[in-house]
Amino acid sequence: MIRRLFMQAVVQSSTAFVFFLFLMLGAFVFTRLLQSSDITGSSAQKSIVTAKTTKPQNNIEIPLNCNALNLTRTCPRDYPTTFSQDPDRPLPPSCPEYFRWIHEDLRPWAHTGITRDMVERAKATANFRLVIVSGRAYLETYEKAFQTRDVFTLWGILQLLRRYPGRLPDLEMMFDCVDWPVIKSVDYSGPDAPAPPPLFRYCGNEDTLDIVFPDWSFWGWAETNIKPWEHLLRDLKEGNERTRWLEREPYAYWKGNPDVAETRLDLIKCNVSEQQDWNARLYRQDWVRESQQGYKQSDLANQCIHRYKIYIEGSAWSVSEKYILACDSVTLIVKPHYYDFFSRGLMPIHHYWPVKEADKCKSIKFAVDWGNSHRQKAQEIGNAASEFIQEELKIDYVYDYMFHLLNEYAKLLTFKPTIPRNATELCSETMACPADGLEKKFMMDSLVKVPADTCPCTMPPPYDPSSLLAIIRRKANAIKLVQLWENKYWQNQTKQS
Repeated sequence: MIRRLFMQAVVQSSTAFVFFLFLMLGAFVFTRLLQSSDITGSSAQKSIVTAKTTKPQNNIEIPLNCNALNLTRTCPRDYPTTFSQDPDRPLPPSCPEYFRWIHEDLRPWAHTGITRDMVERAKATANFRLVIVSGRAYLETYEKAFQTRDVFTLWGILQLLRRYPGRLPDLEMMFDCVDWPVIKSVDYSGPDAPAPPPLFRYCGNEDTLDIVFPDWSFWGWAETNIKPWEHLLRDLKEGNERTRWLEREPYAYWKGNPDVAETRLDLIKCNVSEQQDWNARLYRQDWVRESQQGYKQSDLANQCIHRYKIYIEGSAWSVSEKYILACDSVTLIVKPHYYDFFSRGLMPIHHYWPVKEADKCKSIKFAVDWGNSHRQKAQEIGNAASEFIQEELKIDYVYDYMFHLLNEYAKLLTFKPTIPRNATELCSETMACPADGLEKKFMMDSLVKVPADTCPCTMPPPYDPSSLLAIIRRKANAIKLVQLWENKYWQNQTKQS
């Protein structure tokens, strides 16, 4: 009897316990459902708000797939080939004024178009042929360029394809990475003269017809430890802010290799000595020693400590021009004979101070004395140059210049571009994955990871003859005005002595 009563009590208590657990579990589940409903409702409301306030973006990331390259030994097949733009976005800005020179550079073929024969004749001095078909790049190499000029030029074009996928037309181009232009206009003038071969390079002059293109250093110059432009531009801006213009050394500064040109060797004679001070502080750059010492004395952002900086050409144009102009200092440009893609947009007295080539020392001394006597105007010139570089030469516009130049060039082709038999496909993987050292670092630092969600800037129209002539005259008159001031300065110095 006692055992039966005990067992009944156990059964009843167990039943009560199970029932109690069931009630607790039900309450827990019901509470979670309520919370989930509240969270879902709240998230839905937030999604509605976000949808109303946030515009969709074209943020599809393009990975650098080295594993796939190692497996297939071919470029990835999943690159985006289309471009989508938010219809509610404002129209892109107008391109900087210097973009108008694209029309002038391509004018020799405006009426004839560009035939395959013309392109083949450009092969004589080209380092490589680049073909773009259906948004993919193919390379035919003829001769290795000096250092890594060709490597980073090609890298820049590949990043353009990643920035604007599916936007570049099919084209074939010949590229020469040597400094000086070779397509002489005199050889293609006259009624019976042949059309010139279209050859791309980094600079041109008044006597040649080479098509100018942004130089390799915008994506890095491994041999001199110069960073890709987007990173370096930030460093230069920070370097400017370290020392106010009035607190800088009141002299003209230059550092470089004088042995590459007679005009630079002549410049060295203007250095300060016991006999004469031409207001110039000039330094010889030894790149071999710099590389051995870790480039400690060649940080460009640390060289913005003088009120004036000198730009002088080497064997032809020099990549140093953009770094010098970005320093807030008054750039003293020794009369140039070459131009790159953006320098034709610079105006004397506004962006820089013109210096005579034949009488450099006296011209530099006058420029520095004038600036130290007209400090506000001198600062305005330095600031105008820095603003031009920071705003009108930012990497976005470098890519847009390439985009418009190649598009306008492709419109002139009278033949269908085809992949050469000896060409190899080129993509970011084939270049960056096997690279090492600074080459690898600079490639990764300048890799375009996400396509642009806006269109390139709006291309300005060509110059009409009168407006082009007006710009040329304005520049010439500004230089003549400086020469007039300089002549009066030295006449007064002679009278006083």
